[in-house]
Amino acid sequence: MAASRAYLDYNASAPLLPSVREAMLAALDSSANASSVHSEGRAARRIIEAARRDVAALVGGKAEHVVFTSGATEAATTLLTPDWQMGRSPLRMGKVYVSAADHPCVLNGGRFGAENTVRIGVDADGIVDLDALAAALAAHDKAEGLPLVAIHAANNETGVIQPLEEIGRIVKAAGGVFVADAVQAAGRIPLDVSAGYVDYLILSSHKIGGPQGAGAFVACSDLMMPKPLIVGGGQEKGFRAGTENLPAIAGFGAAARQALAALPHMDEVRALRDEIEASILSLAPDAEIFGRRVERLANTIFFAIPGIKSETAQIGFDLASVALSAGSACSSGKVGPSHVLKAMGHDRPEGALRVSIGPATTRAEIAQFTAALSGLLARRAGKPQAA
Repeated sequence: MAASRAYLDYNASAPLLPSVREAMLAALDSSANASSVHSEGRAARRIIEAARRDVAALVGGKAEHVVFTSGATEAATTLLTPDWQMGRSPLRMGKVYVSAADHPCVLNGGRFGAENTVRIGVDADGIVDLDALAAALAAHDKAEGLPLVAIHAANNETGVIQPLEEIGRIVKAAGGVFVADAVQAAGRIPLDVSAGYVDYLILSSHKIGGPQGAGAFVACSDLMMPKPLIVGGGQEKGFRAGTENLPAIAGFGAAARQALAALPHMDEVRALRDEIEASILSLAPDAEIFGRRVERLANTIFFAIPGIKSETAQIGFDLASVALSAGSACSSGKVGPSHVLKAMGHDRPEGALRVSIGPATTRAEIAQFTAALSGLLARRAGKPQAA
């Protein structure tokens, strides 16, 4: 019988939660269009609006300020545009300012051209350079439009948490608009879009145990909104056209509800993460764990061991029935070092490995990871492995 597998890649996609599956199956029983006015259509609409309330609650927002999308990339591309509306009046954004360690869907500037996308550096721990950001915004020419700042709340590779409130103060002082990519942060740290330090949050369903193919952006108000990326029938108040994906949205709502309930228990996840880190450093004292000196997500470890290539190690772990990654899932199939590590100033041509866990992670899975790492290190040293 094949050994059970250890799944340690939650930052790529968290396992579908049982309650989410149930919500999706219930939604599949409705074949109605939520825009229809008959009883069946109204029942479908109630499912969507309940999910909207649950997603809003996860980040301290209002349901009417949630816009559902097909995922975080669509949400980011919608928000990262020069063309906005304030009420009925057009509003122009001149440039977008991103962090050099951002996820590619933000890093590449969305609908801004490369000439209007400004990358702000990060320090050796992965924290955005606040002085450089302030200087760039001070030099921004408002005759071209307002400055738009888009920075991740927590890094998808290292788990490093950005000082959102400080960034928000800098952006507001410069008269700009602040979008936070909260894909990895939601459900893992408290977020409050109503607090005033951020204007928009980007969310993804499958990072919190919901289905793939659902995301959202949440605004602090609807006073100012981006020009829609997808136009047509006027769904989502005209901010995102297209018939809603009812089962996926229902699952997203169920995942958001459970993620909010699980937030007080993240210390338990952190304790498991610390056990994994201790085993890594015990077996490989020369290992480097990135971002360890600053605040990180409780579930994430990004580490490198000299002499071990991340691609080779990832295959070795997979053969040992351990699923982890060599960085961002959208980039893991590409050859080359992590752009996040490069931005942090770390010369790691061999790459690094990411372990990301969740509330369902077990100590048996940790033991399986430790055994696989021990075997990998034995091969590096050329030592025979124990039977």
